[in-house]
Amino acid sequence: MRVTVVGAGVVGTMHAWQAVERGHQVVQIEREAEARGASLRNFGQIWVSGRAGGEELEAALRARELWEGIGGRVPALGFRPNGSLTPVRGPLELAVAEAAVARADAAARGYKLLTPGEARALNPALRGDFTAALYCERDAAVEPRTAQLALRAELLKSPNYTFLPGREVRDVTGAGTVRDDHGDTHHADAVVLCTGAWLGGLVRELAGPDLPVRRVRLQMMQTDPLGEPLTTSVADADSFRYYPAYASKALDELNARQPQPDTAAAHKMQLLMVQRADGGLTIGDTHEYEHPFAFDTVEEPYEHLTGVVESLLGRPLPRVRHRWAGVYAQCTDPGKVVHRQQVHEGVWLVTGPGGRGMTCAPAIAETTANELGW
Repeated sequence: MRVTVVGAGVVGTMHAWQAVERGHQVVQIEREAEARGASLRNFGQIWVSGRAGGEELEAALRARELWEGIGGRVPALGFRPNGSLTPVRGPLELAVAEAAVARADAAARGYKLLTPGEARALNPALRGDFTAALYCERDAAVEPRTAQLALRAELLKSPNYTFLPGREVRDVTGAGTVRDDHGDTHHADAVVLCTGAWLGGLVRELAGPDLPVRRVRLQMMQTDPLGEPLTTSVADADSFRYYPAYASKALDELNARQPQPDTAAAHKMQLLMVQRADGGLTIGDTHEYEHPFAFDTVEEPYEHLTGVVESLLGRPLPRVRHRWAGVYAQCTDPGKVVHRQQVHEGVWLVTGPGGRGMTCAPAIAETTANELGW
């Protein structure tokens, strides 16, 4: 079988990986020299802890298994099963963590409620004051800025794989036939469009104006090396307000009695933090849903995040050396992991994983391959 994959972000690259693994001939087309979108501008988290129960959690757990297997073959991914800690303060935040640990699927996630001493034994960098910490053993991480490069280097070892960068797909002219802006035509038995937040142009023509996917903008930052290991990923209790796994009466009580600070509420914020291979910290993030998006980054969210991080670390944050904004595509139906739609004979659009893209991409691609009979 011949497969054409359009898009070289993590979702597209995992579709190429699945096709090559199953013995098919693959051409992957990317409009830029390398993917530059949300697949690089994220935390690199394989984030099981906050996923909704049911299909979303199953996808995250399957993806976690696949990431670990691929990481064993491709060490440059930087896969590490580091787990995560979410320190909580006071009885209201503690009650949400206790409700999470009481979930029927808590064991599958690897949830444990730790004392401050137990949390610091696991992650000594957390020297700030907190009441307890929710641990999720199944969380993991990779290096987002280099993961696609590492995967592609492995794919290029196969004679069945071709990468064509710097080409934009302009037309789908027939069953499995794609024309790019170099004037070349690519024939395949299946075409998968993994175009990320690029939802206009050809995607709109093929999928129609009512695509149930929206674009979300975020702000993040990265610091100089911390100077010591941050052995787990770290979140704050505002992540309880963002991720569906934490929905409970205890969360309702937290929202009613202890609302977010004004800056965090205005920018729909949570703290997520991961240490990079060079020792720096990736820290975020905000969420902006209303169009048109701002073209600049604003400082107040960074100031808020700095204060939260310093209160957990009990020390000043290293110098911030990168700040950026990114945009990802998110299904408007919160019950769907991804939007998968046949838009033409032999052509499928796979988009809208939202903040789940880095986590779930291997499982999303595996499901596509299975459904299409690859």
